[in-house]
Amino acid sequence: MVVLLGSFAEAQQVLLEQGHKLDEKTLCRIAYRAAERVRLAQKTTGYLGHSQEDVAGRRVVISSDGGRIRLREKKRGPKTAKRRNRYHAAWREPKLFIIYVVDETGKQDTSFEPLIDGALQGPDTLFAMLANYLKALKIEEADQILFVSDGAPWIWNRLSALWDTLKLDGQNAHFLLDFYHAVEHLNKVASLRKDWSSKNRKQWLNKQRRALHQGQIDQVIESVRKLCRGRNSKAIRTQLNYFIKHRLHMNYATIAGKNLPIGSGAIESAIRRVINLRLKGPSLFWCKPNADAMLLLRAFCKSGRFSLFKSLSFSPAHALAT
Repeated sequence: MVVLLGSFAEAQQVLLEQGHKLDEKTLCRIAYRAAERVRLAQKTTGYLGHSQEDVAGRRVVISSDGGRIRLREKKRGPKTAKRRNRYHAAWREPKLFIIYVVDETGKQDTSFEPLIDGALQGPDTLFAMLANYLKALKIEEADQILFVSDGAPWIWNRLSALWDTLKLDGQNAHFLLDFYHAVEHLNKVASLRKDWSSKNRKQWLNKQRRALHQGQIDQVIESVRKLCRGRNSKAIRTQLNYFIKHRLHMNYATIAGKNLPIGSGAIESAIRRVINLRLKGPSLFWCKPNADAMLLLRAFCKSGRFSLFKSLSFSPAHALAT
């Protein structure tokens, strides 16, 4: 109830109607302690517990992205007249990843529930967690592996190290920049040409989008390069550098030919379901440990793996003692 409903108060009310009289503080302690036990169990028994699940011979897609929530961070200085601590309500970026399997037609394989997890501690922590999940799944035995994401530097700066850690074969492992984010950058280029009519802008954009989808990235780069003159040339060159930087990650025709996704919609959806609908909202400020706990709870629940959460949470006491 705490995970599915919008607040602890709502959970308390629903549980009370069902005959369970628990105050909000008790619900908080139960939820946060369960999350704490899961993290501890993952360190001692593995990120998938005692599950024998793997992805041998399957087509695996991995994606990562960040959301936004506000944290309650203590402010230095005197307390208020009511002796309460003053605090900052700083925006922070919780980061998530998703691991899922697609079938031969490119549709999500429903026989494999996706794995979603995240952290507030930063990208290094997130990628360490991701590596542990992939090791537990025996990712090296997968038939095809695709990592698709937007162009955030904190993601792409760590992918090579992740692949080296997992010792993945370059023949069946692919990096891909999300197609729709790439098109957004084409839109930015077109919008910077103030001397174009709306019709000319649309024609140019459609032509470059088709070329991009067909894998003709060099043609797209050359078309953008020709526009680096006159007004807004500096801003257009910034977009040109974006395409040059990711030119090896834009092989959309090849990936589409393998019936693998060329977009990162799965992680965008996960950000909304896990973070935005529970941790982000007007007047919502989280203490960092509590936000981490709720992030974990929502990730397991919204991926359909709450049974795994329960098995990890109720791991034998001797396994958690270390």
